[in-house]
Amino acid sequence: MDRGERERILKSDLIGQSPRMEELREQVSRMADCGVNLLLQGESGTGKELVARTVHRLSKRRESPFIGVNCAAIHESLLESELFGHEPGAFTGAGRATLGFLRAADGGTILLDEVGDMSGPLQSKLLRVLEERAVVPVGGTQPVPVDIRVIAATHRNLRQAVDEGDFRADLYYRLNVVCLFIPPLRDRAGDIPILAEYLSAQTGDLLGMERKRFSHEAVDAMTRYPWPGNVRQLGNAIQRAYVLGHGDTIRAEDLPEEVLEKAESASGEPFPTLEEAVRGHVEAALRHAGGVKTDAAGLLAVDRKSLWRMMRRYDLA
Repeated sequence: MDRGERERILKSDLIGQSPRMEELREQVSRMADCGVNLLLQGESGTGKELVARTVHRLSKRRESPFIGVNCAAIHESLLESELFGHEPGAFTGAGRATLGFLRAADGGTILLDEVGDMSGPLQSKLLRVLEERAVVPVGGTQPVPVDIRVIAATHRNLRQAVDEGDFRADLYYRLNVVCLFIPPLRDRAGDIPILAEYLSAQTGDLLGMERKRFSHEAVDAMTRYPWPGNVRQLGNAIQRAYVLGHGDTIRAEDLPEEVLEKAESASGEPFPTLEEAVRGHVEAALRHAGGVKTDAAGLLAVDRKSLWRMMRRYDLA
């Protein structure tokens, strides 16, 4: 894949012009071909699966399968069989053998979304797969070799979960060869107008309607709102406006009530200075990393010395 095609994929998949998105695109581009396991951390709705798919599209495995598994959406009693496959008769109702997601992704990439919700026994079995590069199906005894790249994603702070005994430390270090933090929408509010236009085009195609524009008041309201549900919530709000609004323009009153209320309450708030914004960003990284300086530095894409300097400057040490 030539450089121009890589740039096209990065800009079409990871939309935004903010420094945070420029940094994320650069990180994804750098590590896509290295083949190591990857941990994606970020709030729900920030686009972790989209980042994982972009990594796969840019990697040497792009011609092989990409399989995404939401570990929190599958009941614990079924997840083991879904991941590792099973042999006939392994349990009641297991009439035939199944591959499981890990073997189905052989040669490609598997995304284990919400891996932080995986039970202890399954964590142990996944660790063995990563160590031995082989899968033992439920009810089987013989390991089956697999060649997969594992991308894990979670909205939880896994470092904190390790400290609290809720997640295996050895599995955490196996998954966290490279960690990327997907920024919440409130930390890149300048990207909201661009994302809104993109999501509007998607919504028009999905609903079979003409693409709608946004009034200045609607853009202002969307930019002021913190979007706790991130890009997913923004997309839902735009779909709602398409269905309930009138005409070819989305007005502020077509947006959900909570968006308007927050925008109105924020209209009188002073705009933060650059120093205030940077301090808040560093503080948020430390909070997200559970106070672990190395992890916080990784989230900020700086070295530990730079982080310490910022902590002293902003009285966060």
